[in-house]
Amino acid sequence: MRQHLAILCDNKPGVLTHVAGLISRRAINIECINAGYTEEPDVTRINIVVTVDNKWELDQAVNQLAKLIDVIKVVNLDDAPFVSYELAMVKVKCPDAQIRAELTNLAQLFNAKIVDVQPRSLVLRITGREDHVQATLDMLQHYEVLEIARTGQISLSRGLVPVKDM
Repeated sequence: MRQHLAILCDNKPGVLTHVAGLISRRAINIECINAGYTEEPDVTRINIVVTVDNKWELDQAVNQLAKLIDVIKVVNLDDAPFVSYELAMVKVKCPDAQIRAELTNLAQLFNAKIVDVQPRSLVLRITGREDHVQATLDMLQHYEVLEIARTGQISLSRGLVPVKDM
């Protein structure tokens, strides 16, 4: 089962390594992990999507994460409603005007944005739920995809209560 964790921690070197190491030592698969600044400059938010066989296994890992010195808060976002989005950038070869026009139409259909145009390639920015990003990538497989970069999911809880108060 897939679970989405939000971890607030001190903005210090090595914290991400400690968090990822603890999860991997418990043999929990990390599907995606990303970290970034929050509304407080000395706090980093780590979003992790993990796959676990049972809830007990995840609860044990969450309890251990909460005991790390630099960790402020650990929340399993799957326990309440949340919003999750992903970013993907895709470089596609377009050798002629016909392919460029087809890719432009495809981008419009999927609400993607063309962010770079070169004489023989273009770069699309795709944002949305994971299934939306994957559907767009599936359609792009009919063309010569040169490169893909994906952020993985980032998630926020819904409503007025921020993760730090959960």
